[in-house]
Amino acid sequence: MSEPNPVIETRGLTRRFRKIEAVHGLDLTVHEGSIHAFLGPNGAGKTTTIRMLMNITHPSGGEATVLGTPSRRLGRRDFERIGYVSENQRLPLWMTVANLMNYLRPLYPTWDNAFAAKLIKDFDLPLGQQLKHLSRGMRMKASLVGALAFRPRLLILDEPFSGLDPLVREEFLEGIIELTAQEKWTIFISSHDIDEVERLADQVAIINQGRLRLSESVEDLLQRFRKVSFTSPSENEDIAHLPGQWMSAQSVGHHVSLVETRFDPPKTEDLLRARFGEIKNLSIESLSLREIYLVLARNLKTAKRNES
Repeated sequence: MSEPNPVIETRGLTRRFRKIEAVHGLDLTVHEGSIHAFLGPNGAGKTTTIRMLMNITHPSGGEATVLGTPSRRLGRRDFERIGYVSENQRLPLWMTVANLMNYLRPLYPTWDNAFAAKLIKDFDLPLGQQLKHLSRGMRMKASLVGALAFRPRLLILDEPFSGLDPLVREEFLEGIIELTAQEKWTIFISSHDIDEVERLADQVAIINQGRLRLSESVEDLLQRFRKVSFTSPSENEDIAHLPGQWMSAQSVGHHVSLVETRFDPPKTEDLLRARFGEIKNLSIESLSLREIYLVLARNLKTAKRNES
């Protein structure tokens, strides 16, 4: 079975702002039909990356293609196939919701009036209300309708949950899940709200300090990370020099816990016994995407502290 076509590709993508390198040598591929989460803390380089993909900001080095077109050459015809919703978007606040839809409709040849009407109804958007009088959550919903009504091939969401109350987040997320299940769009969603995107994504990329730390399927990531705990023959085991695949190691008395990042049932147990001896009370637990992210973030922070 052939691999789906790439919708987004970056090679060595870099962006500097004077002495600050916001994105460094980013190599990333987003395949057609995937829901690809782009995770990282605030300031990690997520928005800068997306702005380069959307030809809002030019890269300092490297290259990116979106729907087969170099990002620097994206034009009107390309944006007719790309839906884009960002927390930083500026909306014409003097317009009503109806005005906004009427303004957007002629810009997209594939605009679907019936689909737009359904989305407006599902999101309970007041057509006659000016955007400036709507809550942040309702404005984000209006932006999402405008980005979906022309049935784009690619939907890019930059921190769509930022500042939304829990109920609006849930409605927003449920709407995306329902629509993507029906339409099979490619979605690239940037967020630091890991709990929200864990329900949505099938692929994940993690960026921190402008550098890509991993990119793989959520299924593979969840399979290879495990929390391991056991009783060691020796009290207060020396855990200062463990293999790099073992993270977040702690030793209290005879109890040792760590996170195995290359879990393989028989091999993992053999490695543990080779390092610690005849261990007892072995416990192996799965981790959520959020827990994996925190393990990686702490490991990176520790490594950086040790370098300085």
